Amino acid sequence: MTETVETAARDDRRPPREKRRRPRVHRAWIVAAVTFVTIIGGAAFNSLPGLLINPLHDAFGWTRGEIGLAVSIDMALYGLTAPFAAALMDRFGIRRVVAIALTMVAAGAIASVWMTASWQLMIYWGLLVGLGTGSMTMAFAATVTNRWFVARRGLVTGILTAAGASGQLVFLPLCAWIVDRHGWRPASVTVALAALVVVPFVWLLMRDHPADVGLAPYGGDFVSKPAPVRGAARRTVRVLFDAARTGPFWLLAGAFAICGASTNGLIRTHFVPFAHDNHMPVVVAASLLAVIGVFDVIGTIFSGWLTDRFDARRLLAVYYALRGISLLFLPLLIGPEVQPPMIFFIVFYGLDWVATVPPTLALCREQYGDDSAIVFGWVLASHQVGAAVVAFLGGVARDVFGGYDVVWYAAGALCAMAALMSLVIRRRAPEDAGGVPGRAEPVDAGGLSG
Repeated sequence: MTETVETAARDDRRPPREKRRRPRVHRAWIVAAVTFVTIIGGAAFNSLPGLLINPLHDAFGWTRGEIGLAVSIDMALYGLTAPFAAALMDRFGIRRVVAIALTMVAAGAIASVWMTASWQLMIYWGLLVGLGTGSMTMAFAATVTNRWFVARRGLVTGILTAAGASGQLVFLPLCAWIVDRHGWRPASVTVALAALVVVPFVWLLMRDHPADVGLAPYGGDFVSKPAPVRGAARRTVRVLFDAARTGPFWLLAGAFAICGASTNGLIRTHFVPFAHDNHMPVVVAASLLAVIGVFDVIGTIFSGWLTDRFDARRLLAVYYALRGISLLFLPLLIGPEVQPPMIFFIVFYGLDWVATVPPTLALCREQYGDDSAIVFGWVLASHQVGAAVVAFLGGVARDVFGGYDVVWYAAGALCAMAALMSLVIRRRAPEDAGGVPGRAEPVDAGGLSG
């Protein structure tokens, strides 16, 4: 009788029979594919700022500092929105939040066609697009990965992170050609349409949780869908305050701020104007950025594979150190024509572009457990704040010094700092006493030690 009761109790914890049927292709991979396409659509606008600095300067007479300020607002909001977006997805669902975000991106891009003043650029590019793209950041990828995958999390994180680079690969050459032949306004309309096209895919194919379709996460056991989490903003701020009491958070956030400064803030925003200053055609420079995107896909996926197998701290240290070395050499390699050393830089830098994301997310997951997506959103916010600062200061440096060389050298030095910060993050053992599972302990004298 006891055995019968225990068997019945186990059966009560299982999903209904029809829900336990396993399709040939697990639904998690379909959701991951939709997420990949969504990030590509949202990333389309990120291809534009570096291409439009010179056209907007020529068309309206705005300084590069003014244009850089608008880009920095976009990047800062992109980052600061991320943790709140992760909490909103817990409250209202992934599908609703992402569909609204894509619509905001399209609205900002379309509205910019009629702008006549720099403050409008800051509203359309900075505010609307920043809020929209911020809701489809790597925190979105982290939420999908945490809900739908138990096995292959590092690999899936790498794939979804590479989606941004894939968007760059698709849209950079296209937008550069459009800007060169037809002007900046048709390019802005193009990225707006790219965002709108993705909305039906999200609405029809995206699901908020595996339990919505009666499945277990890939590689895990079936779990019921949790109730919507109310107080999204309050929870997001609470998670920040809890994480801010730990040493690993500040080390991860500081290193990731340098990551953003040396990628989105510097290369994505200022590489094309820098190349143009050295008499390289804009389309050629944009094509080089697209090639970075090709190797970024390879490097990020490979980084995800490595993260499943090696110490994430050491991976980060290697990535940052190599990136810093490459940036120090860039002013010596640029010229009117693309030479083999420049191609080597593009390949080398591309493999390292966002390879930092899978190990950073893995460390967030290790340290902060169930709150890791929101914590990673805050870490990502620091990434974008770093990017925003350099997007603005890079433009100011160009106005003041008449060139970008000092910016590349400063970025190389910062990357060396990020490598050291990554190495001293303390690993959290599962058996650490006194802590909530998956959450790091408050920082003490040993909290910053390796």
